[in-house]
Amino acid sequence: MTREGEAVGRPWWSRRSFTCAAVAGLLGARFAPLQAFAREDEWLAIILGSIQDGGLPQAGCYSERCDRARRDPHYVASLGILEPVSGRAWLVDASPDLVRQMDLFPGHAFRARASERRPFEGILLTHAHIGHYLGLALLGREALAIQPTPCYCSSRMAEFLARNGPWSLMVEEGRLDLRVLEPDRPTRLADDLTVTALLVPHRDEYSDTLGFVFEGPRRSLLYLPDIDRWENWDRRIEDVVAGVDIAIIDATFYSAAEIPGRDRSEIPHPLVTDTMERLGDLVGGDRSVVLTHLNNSNPVLDPGSQERGRVLKAGFEIARAGQTYGL
Repeated sequence: MTREGEAVGRPWWSRRSFTCAAVAGLLGARFAPLQAFAREDEWLAIILGSIQDGGLPQAGCYSERCDRARRDPHYVASLGILEPVSGRAWLVDASPDLVRQMDLFPGHAFRARASERRPFEGILLTHAHIGHYLGLALLGREALAIQPTPCYCSSRMAEFLARNGPWSLMVEEGRLDLRVLEPDRPTRLADDLTVTALLVPHRDEYSDTLGFVFEGPRRSLLYLPDIDRWENWDRRIEDVVAGVDIAIIDATFYSAAEIPGRDRSEIPHPLVTDTMERLGDLVGGDRSVVLTHLNNSNPVLDPGSQERGRVLKAGFEIARAGQTYGL
């Protein structure tokens, strides 16, 4: 029998599940016990945040959008995987908003585990840009002081954490048990939950960058919050999205006009317009395509904007903290 954390069987793309599980809905986790909406054998994927690393509001931003967000804060992009009955949870990227994001995990079982300093069965990291790993510090000695926890990442990310403080202290103290994921090889997280890491092109100053495909008992989910451009990848995003039930993907910028005074080659991401053109035929039905990692300049963040209307009319979803999907 394969133990948790070990590589398993066939790759995810050869095991695509076509079952039609209902989306658990846009239910704020703090307002209702999600156990009532989940089967005992079902894992839940919870969007913990949907904003680019700098946050919303962002430092130095006093636009109407950022001022509105000061009254209604958004969280930096992150994902949680939860088994509601047991409270077992995995964290995908540790953002600077981690304290508030942990409140989005529903149920007494998770909170009981957190109070015992073991909130997560494991942490998975995509890469070493600030929005994706700085929250680890909130789990260290000066804060929660977590008990030993597996931390799944690439080899370069593991090396970065082991060699640079304060993360290296968490490794030395045994709080982070670094486990390297081999790209395109499924790894079992639980008896009915696997993850497959996908190597993606991105600005890899400190580490390389991963996306993840999770497979639960009934549904599969792609989490890919950062990539330079779809055409730079060694595979077609259309094929990857066609192989999953839920795709939560990079939508940092709607258009190139959003960042005046900045060279977009320094911060490359796919444009929402390009993504919609590529994936328009794949949305709807049993498949959800969800846009995340939104920059503070992105007009789809505005409730009444034409851009947001076009995205929703085309069948795409816009990520917001608290959205929940059954796996």
